[in-house]
Formats: sequence, C-alpha cells, structure tokens
Amino acid sequence: MSADSHPTLPPVRLHSDAELARDALGAPLFARAVRLARWAGPDTRVGVGGELATDQLPEAAAVLGLDAADADSRGYASQAWRVAVDTGLVDVTEPEDDGGEGDEERFGTAAPGEDLALVTSGAPGDVLDLWLAALDTVLADAAVPDLDHLVDALDAGGEIDFDRLDWNPGREADLLDGVLANLYLLTVTEGGAADDPVPLPVLAASMVVPDGMGEPTDAVLEQVSDAMMRLDDQFRQLEPIGLVEFRPVDEELMAEGDDPLEPETASAADDEDVSRYGMVRLTPLGLYGIRARMLEAGVDAPAVGELAEKGADALLDAVSLYSEHAAQAEIEQWLAGRELPAAAAELLAAARGDDEGGPLRRLRCQQALAPAGPEAEPAVRSVLDDPELGGLARVWLAERGVSDVPAPDPEMVFWLTVDTIAAQLAADGETEELPLLMEGLTAHHARFFEEVWRVEHPATAYVLEAMGRLHPNKKAAKEARKAAFKARSRRPA
Repeated sequence: MSADSHPTLPPVRLHSDAELARDALGAPLFARAVRLARWAGPDTRVGVGGELATDQLPEAAAVLGLDAADADSRGYASQAWRVAVDTGLVDVTEPEDDGGEGDEERFGTAAPGEDLALVTSGAPGDVLDLWLAALDTVLADAAVPDLDHLVDALDAGGEIDFDRLDWNPGREADLLDGVLANLYLLTVTEGGAADDPVPLPVLAASMVVPDGMGEPTDAVLEQVSDAMMRLDDQFRQLEPIGLVEFRPVDEELMAEGDDPLEPETASAADDEDVSRYGMVRLTPLGLYGIRARMLEAGVDAPAVGELAEKGADALLDAVSLYSEHAAQAEIEQWLAGRELPAAAAELLAAARGDDEGGPLRRLRCQQALAPAGPEAEPAVRSVLDDPELGGLARVWLAERGVSDVPAPDPEMVFWLTVDTIAAQLAADGETEELPLLMEGLTAHHARFFEEVWRVEHPATAYVLEAMGRLHPNKKAAKEARKAAFKARSRRPA
C-alpha cells in the first residue's frame, strides 16, 4: 500500500486484541491451515515448492471434514496447506535435487512448525501476527488472474504468455491494495467502524470514475462493470480469511449474459435491489488487517485510544483533525485513566496558543470539559483572567449555573467570538449552520463590527471576511467586509 494513497485517515475503532485473535482463529481458512499443520507428520510428502503431494490432497480434505472426492474440496485443502506453510505453522524440507538422474518423482517432508504452538499458548498479538502472514498469502493469490484468463493466455508450448495476459503482478497487487484502502476509508469515515456494507458498484466506481466527473460515459460504465466483476472474484477469495463479509453478485444477473452495469442496463441498477450487484463490508478483523498493512506502508492510520497515554497537548493536536464524533471518542478514552482535576488543568494549559491551530484546540478542550462535573471547577476558575481561556471558562461555569462568575469585558467577548468562529471554520468549513452561529454571536452587540476589527486575535481578518460572505443579514455582512478591510490594514503584511 502506498503511503500517498490516504496520507491522513480518520481514526478507526478497533476491537481488543483478544477479540480480534478469537476472530482470526475462527476464520475458516486460517482454522483449516491450523488443522492441517497439526495433521502434518512423517508420512506427509511435499513437492519442490512445499506444496502438498497431489495424492495426499484427498486425505487432507478429509481431515478438514470436506468431501475427499470433490475437486473443490481438494482445492480448499491445497490453499489451506499453502497458508500453513507460508505462515510458519508447517515446516517443510523440500526434495533434494538428484542431478537429473532417475524418473521417480522425489518428495520432501513436512512437520508442524514452531509457530503452531503460538495458536494455543501465544499472546493475542502472536496469533494476529500469524493471521497477518496468512492474509499476505491470500491477497497475493487474489491478485492473480482467474483460471479462465490463465488458460486463454497459454502459448503453443503450454507456457503463460504474460504479454497476451496483460497481467503485471505488482500493478494488480497495488490495485487490490487501493480497493481495500478505499473500502477502509469508506468505513472509518462513518465514525470509526461503519456497520453498513458498501455496494460493489460504488467501490468499483471509486477506483475507475475520475474525480469531478459528472454523468459517466458508456466507456467508463463498462470499466466499472469489468472492475466490479473482478472485485466479485477477489472478495470471494478474501472472505474465508475473515477480512470481509461479502454478498456476491447475483448469479441470475450473470446468467443473463450481459455485464451487470453495461450502459443499456445501468438504469436498471438504480431501480432494482442494489444488493443484487454485490455488497461488501470489512469485518473488525479486516479493519485491523488493512490498518496494519497501511501502517507498514507508512500511512497515517490512527486508532481510537492510541493517545490515551500521551499528554493533553498531543491529544488536542491530534483530535483537532478528527470529526467531532471521533474526537469525542478519543477524548473519552484519554480521560478514562486520569484524575479529573489534574486532567482539566492539563487540557486547559494545552489549549493555549495564538498559532493557527489554537482556536480548534480550544474547541476540542471545551468539548472535553463539557461532561465534567464539579471536580473540574477549580481548574476552570483558575483561568478566568486568562485572555485566551477566560471566555471559555465563563461559558463552562455559566452552563452549570454558577452565580459568582465575573462578567467578561467587551474585549474578551469580541475575542471569544472570533475564536469560536475560527474554530468552527477550521473544524467543518462553511457549513449551513455557520451563518446562524454568526448571527447569534453578533445580534446582541449593536456596535460589534465597529469594534471587533481591533481584536488582537490572529484570525480576526480571516473571520470577518468569512462573515462578510456568510452573515445572513446583508447590512451586517457589508459591515463585516468593511471591518475585515480595517483589520487587514492594521496588521503588518
């Protein structure tokens, strides 16, 4: 996975390592690999690549409780064996080269690997490391073209013509990683771990349709359809390892003989049950697995709770980039292990600063202190005279009905107004609610725009320019634009 794919992602909510390890052990393909590793012994024979001897596949299938006479069952056994070998659950000794003498096929041996003991006696992290190794194997297999394409690409000598196949292993692996990164992003954007599955056409389109494109052309729709069918095949392979929950494309659609999203059938996709076109969802284990691969590739993929041991400065800096929902989840975990009086004081100290990120830090600090009770009051009272935090402190105390809160001077009121709007702009941009907030903050001050431009806040001019565009009162908007000009003029370039 490229570190450039999604340089900064919303934080993901992960299950505990113990829960994830249980999920890994319950994944059908991984469980089969463990069973075959326990079965391996002196009579197990392997080929030059460590693969299980063909005549032993029926026995391996039977060990897995599958029909030994069924070709698909033997294929499942072969795949599980390969996973067992690649993860170190099985140790193989490949056959020695006989120098080309003799016609008799030679075999190596196999035995349970040292890592097999980790399945029952290792820590949850050990099990997850084994599962991640298994995931690498499955992803590599999923990036290989299906058998029909391989057969079509055979040359006269029975070798694969890679030019004819138009298959580049690295490119295919990158494409699959990109698909999974998009699926991860769609999941974590919905508050940390979305429960709703993603329609396969949506995921395919995210990889094919150019950004900013309006109505897709017929050619683009055909590309989406091709990508969707490729994903259908790949997700069928990825489901047994526990990465995804997948509902394949309806076989009745396939039986009609047309690509599901060809231009002439695209309108039908809007009218029919979208689930017929395939649905996919990352499991909790899948979220863990894709995040682990992203971290390995250098992608910033935060997880809720990983800031719990860090200071308030690191917390506020990080959650300033999060959505309000994700920030709240992270803040709650941070507060859970601390004494509230000390935590409140630390948060307030970290919220100070006249840098660009200061307003949003103070907004997240206010969010963190919102549920706090009387234990936080001493820390809040201690900053009543602070020019940056005094307004925040007064709001917090007033919301709790405290009666002896000193009234703020006009300069503090104006400063807090600028700081509040700057924080909202930084957090959510120019939302529909922002004009109402602007109106509410300025309605009680008849000379607001005549005074506010003098406020010593680094965002004063920026906020006034935004108010000039967004304030719902035209007269106030005009006054804001004039005030913005004055604020720009008094500050050095």
